[in-house]
Amino acid sequence: MSRGNIQSAATNPPRWNIALLAGGDSDERSISLRSGQAVCQALQERGHFILPIDPAIVSLKGMDWNGFDAVFISLHGRFGEDGGVQTLLEESGIPYTGSSSQTSRLAFDKRIAKQNFDRMQVPTPAWCELSPDESFDSLLMKARELGWPVVIKPASQGSSLGVSIVRQPEQLQSAYERARHYDEALIMEAAIVGSEWTVGLHDDEILPPICIETDREFFDWVAKYEDDHTRYIFDKPLPATCRQKLETACRGAVHALGVTGISRVDLMLDSEGNPWVLEINTIPGLTDHSLVPKAAQQAGWTLGELCEESIHRAIQRRPRRPHLLRRASFSTQAKFFPQ
Repeated sequence: MSRGNIQSAATNPPRWNIALLAGGDSDERSISLRSGQAVCQALQERGHFILPIDPAIVSLKGMDWNGFDAVFISLHGRFGEDGGVQTLLEESGIPYTGSSSQTSRLAFDKRIAKQNFDRMQVPTPAWCELSPDESFDSLLMKARELGWPVVIKPASQGSSLGVSIVRQPEQLQSAYERARHYDEALIMEAAIVGSEWTVGLHDDEILPPICIETDREFFDWVAKYEDDHTRYIFDKPLPATCRQKLETACRGAVHALGVTGISRVDLMLDSEGNPWVLEINTIPGLTDHSLVPKAAQQAGWTLGELCEESIHRAIQRRPRRPHLLRRASFSTQAKFFPQ
């Protein structure tokens, strides 16, 4: 995806009134606030009027969307990526960024997403579902069937919360309990040994792929948001055939779930250069540590341009309902999220 694509799609855009949703009460609230602040600043610098709203402070039910051109969603986790807020906005008739409520539900539950990947032949690690009362013997049997090492993770959680790589039987129970802290629905999957990659997309247009290297066991919460020593490599040597496979897998993941807008596919490349899709994030982080802004910068354009194009496409994809006025007064219910 080139800078030229974005400029041609939204040449001389109007100055929009945008409601920016960030914060919320999910486990990823702190990251959502940081994403929201980054988006707010980027769009204000582009000349747009931005009204940040925190759903943890202000109820969105019955919100008066008159005067807004669109809603930019920077909510991570539950009531952000799970289709809840998208359903509310669809019912209200206001354009919003990102994927539809149905797609958001599919992508947020890793079990359903992986079922779709399997059905659409998108390469993803072998996996199985874990019940809320799985016995140690059952965990051990499933791990042996998948082959060591394995990964245990919550089915509906982001930012690597509750994720563990399990290399030996005595680690199984603690990893299971750690994941259970975040969700009753869990999955176990075969751990792919190789290099870790992430790819930002806008619709199915690919941003520069990033190879991630960390001194931690894997790209966990600390490596993502706190560790300044995490390395993001854009020029990692990659044969043309491997890069083509990687891009094909990413587009396949987007198409398998019907993802639109800004997204990020996380995947592994094994020792033979084969890609394995781990998950797709329908509302990726946009903080100063986040990967999509790094990829956008590498492509030669700003976070503001990327967000602006996302709004432009959202307005085209989901036209406003006629009952919503364009330039009315803003609702006095709206509150800025915490600074």
